Amino acid sequence: MILTPASSVSGYRVAKSFGLVRGNTIRARHVGKDIIAAFKNMVGGEIEEYTKMMAESREQALDRMKAEARNMGADAVLDLRFSTSYIMGMAAEILVYGNAVILEKE
Repeated sequence: MILTPASSVSGYRVAKSFGLVRGNTIRARHVGKDIIAAFKNMVGGEIEEYTKMMAESREQALDRMKAEARNMGADAVLDLRFSTSYIMGMAAEILVYGNAVILEKE
């Protein structure tokens, strides 16, 4: 499946558009990781535990969006966007969305 933030793919045209598809996940922070993060916050640097958690969250949201697009019969998602929002003090939502389409070579 082709995923792109662009509105088109070079060498292809949109044969059919299915419209909006999306995938999301909501993740809560882990108390153990918060303790490690607090120590790292004192000395500075990347907090790898949170970096990994956010990367996994983005992949899960992408997988859910791709599954929705495939169920519609799409082979690509154009205009791909990510959004993040806080749900509560210790949880955040990762949302990915775009336009599900069928592409054909020009």
